[in-house]
Amino acid sequence: MGAMKSAGRWVNEIVSFVVFCLLDIVDCLLCLLYKTADYLLEAEWKHCYCLSHKKLITTTQGNILVSRNNDESKILTVSPLQRLSGRSKIELEEISETLYSRPSLLSDLSKLSINDLTKRLVNVMTRSNSEKKTSKKKGRAMMKSRLTVRFTIVEMLQGKIKAKNLSPQVSRWSDCDCGFCTCWTSTCVKDQSLFVKTQFPKGNTGKEDVLFIHGFISSSAFWTETVFQSLSNSSNRLFAVDLLGFGKSPKPADSLYTMKEHVEMIEKSVLLKHNVKSFHIVAHSLGCILALGLVARHGGSVKSLTLLAPPYYPVPATEAEPRQYVMKKVAPRKVWPPIAFGASMACWYEHISRTICLLICKNHRLWQFLAKLITRNNRTINFLIEGFMCHTHNAAWHTLHNIICGIGSKLDWYLDMVRDNLKCNVVIFHGRDDLVVPVECSYNVQRRIPRARVKVVENKDHITLVVGRQEEFAKELQEIWKSSSF
Repeated sequence: MGAMKSAGRWVNEIVSFVVFCLLDIVDCLLCLLYKTADYLLEAEWKHCYCLSHKKLITTTQGNILVSRNNDESKILTVSPLQRLSGRSKIELEEISETLYSRPSLLSDLSKLSINDLTKRLVNVMTRSNSEKKTSKKKGRAMMKSRLTVRFTIVEMLQGKIKAKNLSPQVSRWSDCDCGFCTCWTSTCVKDQSLFVKTQFPKGNTGKEDVLFIHGFISSSAFWTETVFQSLSNSSNRLFAVDLLGFGKSPKPADSLYTMKEHVEMIEKSVLLKHNVKSFHIVAHSLGCILALGLVARHGGSVKSLTLLAPPYYPVPATEAEPRQYVMKKVAPRKVWPPIAFGASMACWYEHISRTICLLICKNHRLWQFLAKLITRNNRTINFLIEGFMCHTHNAAWHTLHNIICGIGSKLDWYLDMVRDNLKCNVVIFHGRDDLVVPVECSYNVQRRIPRARVKVVENKDHITLVVGRQEEFAKELQEIWKSSSF
């Protein structure tokens, strides 16, 4: 049995290596294709993260400045979104280097000798016996090349040809321009806020306030179509946001979708707009990271923190590149299991992931129509597809890297802050069959916050942890809120 597992792992490694080498080539070809298409369709060169030396990725509508601090360059970006959120700059620490620096298997292969390749195969075959030994040899087996250089010199790229009749609110040709996806240009921009779905008791006053934050490539419907309906008689004010770049919320093309941008838009759209003084937080997946960002700024106002499938991968103290480490955990560049293959294409390849968005997100109305026919208008399937497909590539790409990989590598600090400075209850739910975020992530959080309670729900995965058991989950939430009131 052990020999079969070892052989299967070996085959997966070899096939994965070949497939992702081919994807390296495909992504480079797509880069040229999209540059040409962008120029022809939008009369402007669009810059990507596989540019050559000294070229910074940004739109021509922003402003780039360079500040020096101990001889290190920092990025200061001013854009309409940052002015919208009351900010004037973004610092380099908020931008994950995984955006512009990702190991290329194809380049690595060109640098490896026959002896190196032999060592790599030996490492693969012996991995099942000793993971630690493999990790020590990894540095020798894989000479890391980068798709682009570090931001040692920062330049603002001014396009030689200005866009004609375009505004920051107009979607790119490869993004969906339907009424649903662009409704923010006529609604959310006016009051400078996210789309927020609310559910208030009669009289518009509730005993307590609860903020729901959805996960990656999802929307507020994840809560409003499930838990909200089970809490229809609740005496609390409920708020479910569409995160920046998702659902009906703004999807600005010049945003970097950093932690501060996400958190400050939530503050502006919920806490300030609705005069929320103290509140409970319920967050799923990616939303757990943003929830911790809110807790860091409003710790004294948080009554309870409920996390569902938090993507927490502790980074070893000896790890020189923590963000790269988290990225490899999230997207391990393997063809099996399929969820790992999908995550790897979305995370490692900018232009392949843009193609996926072009095929799926731009044509989401067609996919929704087909889903309705096949499922006989199943509302659950429809709102899940709607949340999965209604975003832009720019929003998903930057959120994935700057939040999940970037801030995800710094969660130790946030968790320690919750452990040492806050007294609120911390409850964690996780589906036993979750293939997106392993159950071990929740136990990792508990190790960091010993008072946190972990509940593993049998026979449930990343989605069915809530969807399909909303009645039970609503009761669990009410118990948490009741025991956490102050």
